[in-house]
Amino acid sequence: MGRIRGGFVKVAAAVPKVSLANCNANGLSVAHLAQQAVEQGASIVLFPELTLTGCSCGHLFHQQALLQSAEQALYELLNIELEGVMVVGLPISYNSRLYNCAAVIAGGTIYGVVTKSYSTDNIFTAGRGMENRYITLCDQIVPFGSDLIFNLAGVKFGVEIGSDRCQIITPSAEMASAGAVINLCLDAQKRTEGSYERLKQSVAHHSNAIAGGYAICSAGYGESSTDCVYTGNAICAEMGEVLSQADGFHTDEHIIYADFDIDAIEATRQRGALTTSCDCYRVLELPDHIYVSSIERKINPYPFIPTDLAKGCAEAFELQALGLARRLEHTHCSKAILGVSGGLDSTLALMVVVRTFDLLKLDRKGIVGVTMPGFGTTERTYNNAIVLMQELGITLREVSIRAACEQHFKDIELDPTDRGAAYENSQARERTQILMDIANAVGGMVIGTGDLSESALGWATYNGDHMSMYNVNCSVPKTLVRKITEHLAQIEPNQKVKEALLDVVGTPVSPELLPADEKGEIAQKTEDIVGPYDLHDFFLYHLTLGASPSKILLMAEIAFKGVFDKQTIEKWLKMFLRRFFSQQYKRSALPDGPQVTAVSLSPRGSWSMPSDAQAAVWLSELE
Repeated sequence: MGRIRGGFVKVAAAVPKVSLANCNANGLSVAHLAQQAVEQGASIVLFPELTLTGCSCGHLFHQQALLQSAEQALYELLNIELEGVMVVGLPISYNSRLYNCAAVIAGGTIYGVVTKSYSTDNIFTAGRGMENRYITLCDQIVPFGSDLIFNLAGVKFGVEIGSDRCQIITPSAEMASAGAVINLCLDAQKRTEGSYERLKQSVAHHSNAIAGGYAICSAGYGESSTDCVYTGNAICAEMGEVLSQADGFHTDEHIIYADFDIDAIEATRQRGALTTSCDCYRVLELPDHIYVSSIERKINPYPFIPTDLAKGCAEAFELQALGLARRLEHTHCSKAILGVSGGLDSTLALMVVVRTFDLLKLDRKGIVGVTMPGFGTTERTYNNAIVLMQELGITLREVSIRAACEQHFKDIELDPTDRGAAYENSQARERTQILMDIANAVGGMVIGTGDLSESALGWATYNGDHMSMYNVNCSVPKTLVRKITEHLAQIEPNQKVKEALLDVVGTPVSPELLPADEKGEIAQKTEDIVGPYDLHDFFLYHLTLGASPSKILLMAEIAFKGVFDKQTIEKWLKMFLRRFFSQQYKRSALPDGPQVTAVSLSPRGSWSMPSDAQAAVWLSELE
């Protein structure tokens, strides 16, 4: 069927209740769990190490009766009708040696048997170096060894077993370099105090190291408790994030599921996450069909917002301040000039500059905050700007732009009732000119306030608020600007500053370039024009990760279910794509600024894109 829906593959990690050394009973349990997992949409069902026998049989593994029983149980699994792939563990004798193996089966066929590479006991032989081998198993001639990768409808996955994952260079790392986007581990992890948390951290870290998906499924209840206890640990992680887990003390069978984002993994690798390549693996083609009934993965609607909100906001804020501190030190500059409108972006920039001056032990009076009321300035934003500058102890200057703009309208023969682009942009450029000239007069640096979301949309006046000498907000999207400002309000000791910050957060986002309404309130609301920043930040994050528009739409439907319907999401996604492409020329001339989030649109390496690129291919996906 080609590519899977939305670029996701659903993997199930299924832990049966073990009937120790009773292969027939274990086979029946595997069949039952596999059917259940596929009915839930799983394409691949992973089972624990030595699934069909149990992992704690000891020297019983040398008994021919047990080996033959395991093969018979595998044979029975081949006869069940299952539209999916099973990865099942069993012992196999080859050339008078015993190997700990994993069989990959689908549609009645054994497509390959992977050997455990390293042995940690006196039962099994290490399979490392077993290459280009074949065995006869269940009356089929089957690829056998440690050099196998499986390809399911374009999705390559690898298999490793047990303690192989603990080696310095793991088989899964090598398989990832050979193209496996998902790696599966059949395990028999015993449970001791604290072991599960260590395992979870290890799996998450490893999935990040191999820039891919990783699923581990461990032996469960029913294994021998002679010297240890098995609780059926199961964990699925992707590029450092745990997607699902079974961490309880289970006494019955259980399954966890994870939808692995194949497109995101491949895009991350294409950007250089894996720098080596390995071609020593045999790639075995599985049936070109994947059964997916639904995507159940939880998708974060706010990917820029840190999980630990206070810690993440504090870190982002400090990075902004440290970036500016380095620039001020390098230029031997002790004065900073910025426009303070009482809006969200300029407020955060002001707080960053104040923090920077405190870090450098500079007098806050060296910060020149300029409020420049114009035709759309409201009393609410003006008052907040004044309160913040006064209470923070910086130098406050007020320069009205009304008279200058009116003169400019006359000079360029613009009817002031024409509220088009020239009317609006002349105000932004007038403000920028004032800031630049004050900076020249006092020997200071103009600090930019425009954020990442505005840059993505091109929602800035070219050579107006688009320009500065250093922009502290350039990598901070609007959703995070709001959260950082809220965080600063929560920790602010000055009650007046705290109240002003909270009111700024509650103020509608607006450039205030058009006159206020009859009630004196903001008439020009940005999100009414270009769409909700919640959606645009989501679009931006996933587009820069390499997701296609159709996939972004699908993920947004899941993430914003109950908030925005598909029609609304699609409308603003098309708007985003059109603006993102058409406004690249503004980003090609962005000033310097620190990257503090995962996404930067700096033209100096973070985001390279020609200004002439067309959006047609991207928009056509949504037709």
